[in-house]
Amino acid sequence: MNEIIRFALVGFIIFTAHMLEGITGFGCTVIALPFLTLLLGIRMTVPVLCILGVLMAAFIVARSWRSIQWKEFFFIALCATVGLPAGIVIFEKMSASGLCLLLACFMIVVGIHGTIKTWKAGKSTEKPKKNFWMALVLFCGGVIHGAFGTGGPFVVIYASKALPEKSLFRVTLSLLWLTLNVTRLADWTIRGTTLTPAVGKCTLYVLPFMIAGTLLGDYLHHKVNDMTFRLCVYSVLAAAGFVMLGNNLMKLLA
Repeated sequence: MNEIIRFALVGFIIFTAHMLEGITGFGCTVIALPFLTLLLGIRMTVPVLCILGVLMAAFIVARSWRSIQWKEFFFIALCATVGLPAGIVIFEKMSASGLCLLLACFMIVVGIHGTIKTWKAGKSTEKPKKNFWMALVLFCGGVIHGAFGTGGPFVVIYASKALPEKSLFRVTLSLLWLTLNVTRLADWTIRGTTLTPAVGKCTLYVLPFMIAGTLLGDYLHHKVNDMTFRLCVYSVLAAAGFVMLGNNLMKLLA
């Protein structure tokens, strides 16, 4: 592929993914990962999206930190952080194909179920229980985030019920992504792995696309009502799952 076309596609993907995360508070990495992996490779894509994730989450948190739901944040962060080291090891040692297939199927099921349930019932006021199963789901989110930076699908299962109001959902999850991604960057920095000059160069190139997408998403976030927001969250989840599933099936069949 021509280099100009390749990097134009990379910029478009970064812009679109960050616009959607600016609206919903999650989904950037899970949407961008399958496309960017085809264009840049997994070892380049994951650290670039991690760095961009830190910058975007910091922007949202700085704007809306007064709305952070600290009780929910600490519960989610505790469970997810415990799983993060296992995910980091997976990223370093294991093939991504099998886990990506499982994650894709899980995203599709949760996204479709959530879309149908939201459409039928409207805005849910049911609070999720902080039990072993919810903690396990969030732990799995931490593992997947450590491996691929895409733990959002698992976290959304809990957060979409615990934080039904769109702005509380977005800023609280943004603080979570900021915490997890800073931890991953610190680990890579200490060990001197992953953060290569090529990663830095690619990040600088796509930074304007990330900024433009984030600003547009932040503007659109304030224009949608809560039910539309929830439908958007689950639809993005399902759509990203189909993309990831198709991408990995093509790899297996190739």
